[in-house]
Amino acid sequence: MSLAPLRAMNTRVVACYVGMLLVAVLVFAVIGKVGDLLVAPAPAAGQPTFDVSNTDAAAKPLPHVLLALVVVILAARAGGLLFRRLGQPAVIGEMLAGILLGPSLLGRVAPQAAAFLLPSSIAPLLSILAQVGVVLFMFLVGLELDTSTLRERTRSSVAVSHASITVPFVLGGLLALLLYPRTSTSDVPFLAFALFLAVSMSVTAFPVLARILMDCGLQKSPLGVIALACAAIGDVTAWCLLAVVVGVAKATTGAAVLTIVLTLAFSAAMLVFVRPRIARWVKGQSDAQSGSARSMAIVIIGLLLSALVTEAIGIHALFGAFLFGAIIPHNSSLAHAATGKLTDVVVVLFLPLFFAFTGLRTEIGLVSGFENWMLCALIILVAVAGKFGGTYVAARLTGLGRHDSAALGALMNTRGLMELVVLNIGLDLRIISPTLFAMMVTMALVTTLLTTPVLHLLGIAQWRTQTDPVPSR
Repeated sequence: MSLAPLRAMNTRVVACYVGMLLVAVLVFAVIGKVGDLLVAPAPAAGQPTFDVSNTDAAAKPLPHVLLALVVVILAARAGGLLFRRLGQPAVIGEMLAGILLGPSLLGRVAPQAAAFLLPSSIAPLLSILAQVGVVLFMFLVGLELDTSTLRERTRSSVAVSHASITVPFVLGGLLALLLYPRTSTSDVPFLAFALFLAVSMSVTAFPVLARILMDCGLQKSPLGVIALACAAIGDVTAWCLLAVVVGVAKATTGAAVLTIVLTLAFSAAMLVFVRPRIARWVKGQSDAQSGSARSMAIVIIGLLLSALVTEAIGIHALFGAFLFGAIIPHNSSLAHAATGKLTDVVVVLFLPLFFAFTGLRTEIGLVSGFENWMLCALIILVAVAGKFGGTYVAARLTGLGRHDSAALGALMNTRGLMELVVLNIGLDLRIISPTLFAMMVTMALVTTLLTTPVLHLLGIAQWRTQTDPVPSR
């Protein structure tokens, strides 16, 4: 076949295209000339006026947010890869990367770079994104929870969770007797200080513990299910206790009691009324319907409403998201579809952002001097003894073996960034000083870093053979 007709056709197409553009330019030139003769009314008083000079890049947060996201993701992936090669879960590296991006390292050694990469002006925007991310992550954790296995271990879960709170709570109160005259001031009531320190010692880092379990392939194992259940029950209790502390500090204990009552009522309503209806809805769907945009929209609206209710109650939005995920049958096609659609975005983008935002508010350098570091070491020692010891004893009393009890104690000793959330509340209320805040942050980091090495010492990696492999991310 000859190519000449094709060449001629292409030439005609190009000529038509160029001609069309020239006609469009000429028409708009005429329109412009005519428009210059028109007169529009003056702008109303007080209304913004046209000003081409108002294009300052600093007034536009989007470029800064996008740059911050790139930096956070790169740092998190690098930190996660490094710690994976060291034989530890990637979450530890991601958490440390977030801390190092803040004033603890980058802000200290390169303040100008820190101000450019993560300016304080975008902190409110990063805060919202980070909180949304951790809410979505806790929903995914709830989806992974096998409630049938949980029902078989209700007695041990409740006993262990409350022991893991009671023992460190009491030890934290005793520690307050030593720390109050050294780290506080006379304007802070001792009772509020002691109660807050006790609650701070009792917290388990639910999101970080869940990530450690996922990275180790333990989230579906019997041990992982018990750990998640204990952390869930314990942290709801800790948040209720925190509401009491805030009530004592503000002299509004009635509000704290109302929070506890509403939490119990909401949990009962979700389990008794909402869960059966979701189960019937899921059972009546095909695999194609479960992965449809309509089904995903219903699920996301449900988890956001559940998170909104628990946030309004006062125990934190993430527990509402977790509870909504837990009432969806974990082996259903809907659960698999939601997990597949959300996991990569949440794990790669949102969770590292949560770590980074918390790191921006943390400055380890405030702990200085021999006495302060000795107090910090004592805080770490008491924290480990309370969480690990209380969990171990309770687990043994409920029938778990020594190996599993020790592993559960190590998992419950993970405090991480949930501890930082609590500490920031105390700092905002001025219950604790910036110096004690830095000590407690150090304690949270150390107890979290201890988790994986202790699990390796216990040979807990053998649990990986009993669980499904962790999805690649």
